[in-house]
Amino acid sequence: MVGSDANVVLAAFTEDQTERLTGISKRQLRYWDRIDFFAPSFAYKDRRKAHSRLYSFRDIVSLKVLDALRNESNVPLSHLREVKAKLAHLGDDMWAKTTLHVLNRRVGFINPETKMPEDILSGQGILQIALQVVTGGMETAVRAMWQRQNSTVGKLEQKRGVVHNQVVIAGTRIPVRSVKAFAEAGYSIDQILAEYPTLTKEDVRAAINYDAAA
Repeated sequence: MVGSDANVVLAAFTEDQTERLTGISKRQLRYWDRIDFFAPSFAYKDRRKAHSRLYSFRDIVSLKVLDALRNESNVPLSHLREVKAKLAHLGDDMWAKTTLHVLNRRVGFINPETKMPEDILSGQGILQIALQVVTGGMETAVRAMWQRQNSTVGKLEQKRGVVHNQVVIAGTRIPVRSVKAFAEAGYSIDQILAEYPTLTKEDVRAAINYDAAA
């Protein structure tokens, strides 16, 4: 999206992360996927696999908008399908300029080029949603979610379901064995940090010193 943080936009988000960012429960996300209302951009055909549903940044922004329309304006699912299709076809430049207007549970788009309403009833909208504002708010939320707590620096952890239960650098999804592989290949700490710029020297040292047999 135009003007967006590239690292945020290119990311893929798990169901847990999507639930946290959008406020939509995993149960609801899976239901919408099952009824073919909103499928994640990256998904296995067999949804029973771990991490079989991954959502793009555009997905989570769209979900945030659709959820607001559903809960705040009681827009019916049948009409939300039309809105979703319209959002999906907006180019990045149009997305940043578009504002949605809601009146009597119907959603309309103001064409940013002609300044004319499309598919909207006449009258004053009771709700306005500027997509650029939603996008900016979501970028902030994503950065906050990714920000590590100081207490995790230099620590390792292993959690069920995270990177196939591998030991990772605490607060990240970076496997310890990946960092150790670079060290064993002769990379210095600074060179490893160039490969993993979100890590610290303390993180790298902890990974290098980790002994799985200990």
